[in-house]
Amino acid sequence: MPRMPLPLVFVFRSRAKEEKPQAEKPVNFSKQPRDPQAPKGRPTPKRSEAQSQRRSVANTPTTRKDAAKRQREERRQALQRQREALAGGDERYLPARDKGPVRRFARDWVDSRFNVAEFFLPLAIVILVLSVVRVPSIQNIALLLWAAVIVLIVVDAAVSGFRLKKRLKERFPDGNTRGAVAYALMRSLQMRRLRLPKPQVKRGERP
Repeated sequence: MPRMPLPLVFVFRSRAKEEKPQAEKPVNFSKQPRDPQAPKGRPTPKRSEAQSQRRSVANTPTTRKDAAKRQREERRQALQRQREALAGGDERYLPARDKGPVRRFARDWVDSRFNVAEFFLPLAIVILVLSVVRVPSIQNIALLLWAAVIVLIVVDAAVSGFRLKKRLKERFPDGNTRGAVAYALMRSLQMRRLRLPKPQVKRGERP
């Protein structure tokens, strides 16, 4: 039985209709400008941010010599601020041993009263001068004065430490007062004009 010839339409039909259309790529319609130096895919940084970044890059030391020089300058400035704080009492730049309200109260308590220990240095000089005089009676007086000064300093330190410890418990019931009494007694050994930080209260003034 003879076969029927196929229509030409099936032979020469377009293959474009059989192929699926390719997915179109999304078009970025963002009109935000991009800085040539900014990373791809990120918006242009603000002017303040760019300036701060440039300053940080400019201030970053490039060599070991520059880094050492910068560290020396920073240490010098820190010491200068510390000296000014010791003279003026600025709490921000005081050494760690002098910081805090507890230490400040201990300093003010010592500075507000007379302490026997602060006269130790001038009394010691007087006693030393008397002890070198080649007169037995004067040398005996120097020894008695020396013993009396030592006893007075010990008694005054014991009484002052007891009173200060009591005041600290009343003033800072929940605070850490460890080492504050010893700190105050060491300060009382120094002459008032030589104390650092400088006294911020007058004699007789209640801290």
